[in-house]
Amino acid sequence: MKPEISLVIPVYNEQDNLVPLYEKVLQSLVPADISFEMILVDDGSSDRSLDRLRELVDRDPRVVAVELRRNFGQTAAMAAGIDEARGEFVVTLDADLQNDPADIPLMLHRAREGFDIVSGWRKDRQDDFLSRTLPSKIANRLISKITGTFLHDYGCTLKVYRRDALSGLNLYGEMHRFLPALVARTGARIDEMAVNHHPRLHGESKYGIGRTFKVILDLLTVKFLTSYSTKPIYVFGGFGLLLSLLGFATAGIMVYAKLVHGISMILTPLPNLSAMLVILGAQSLMLGLLAELVIRTYHESQNKKIYTIRNVYSVDREE
Repeated sequence: MKPEISLVIPVYNEQDNLVPLYEKVLQSLVPADISFEMILVDDGSSDRSLDRLRELVDRDPRVVAVELRRNFGQTAAMAAGIDEARGEFVVTLDADLQNDPADIPLMLHRAREGFDIVSGWRKDRQDDFLSRTLPSKIANRLISKITGTFLHDYGCTLKVYRRDALSGLNLYGEMHRFLPALVARTGARIDEMAVNHHPRLHGESKYGIGRTFKVILDLLTVKFLTSYSTKPIYVFGGFGLLLSLLGFATAGIMVYAKLVHGISMILTPLPNLSAMLVILGAQSLMLGLLAELVIRTYHESQNKKIYTIRNVYSVDREE
């Protein structure tokens, strides 16, 4: 029998948090009579996290441990867990115990009411303000503005997704945080709920300032995907037409200066500038047409995974 929810939990060097996390999940879901499976994805941990996962698999058939061959990153680990999920709802959360499993029953209740996504909001965030909280607030406003999907906390991993809302999505880079925006383009209904947030007690944070630059680049990709994924010619073609118009306008100024004021064309940089703008405009138009071909190939090709699994440890997984 398939569970109602699948908890997808990326794991990277969290050996001291895994057993307490498992116990908290049980304390939160068993009294609420929620059928579940825990899919913990070991993302190439260098500590004893995998040993702890195997112990949990032996203890509880509801636990599934997925071992990736190396450290692929949180997005790939989350994608691997989602692909293994069988539940009607997919619940994502971190393994560091900062997310509180006690919030899941109420979030699931909201999802049952018809929402495709219920996103957690760490309203009272227990992280350093200058290095974590403030940059996060700025990033959330920027992401909301650019994607048009307004959430207080894109970075909160604790989210509930209706399983069918995730079908057909491929994740790359750091795009797991943009899942609500990617799903929203299909017309998904999104709700947001304030959730508990706890300080980290064991292990070290895997987030650094370098991650910010990756997020910015991925945000540009998400904007392109959500607005122009099926019509890239609008971006490249529009830019090309603009450059071409500027090139012809420059040529017109050059001719005007020659005929009216007698200024020799070769004494100004206008001929080179005009030729460069027209050439760049033509190249951009050609790039747009090429992008159209690539997009059609992408939509018609087979999905290719961004990870490889070494083993899946499970006592019993009935289809």
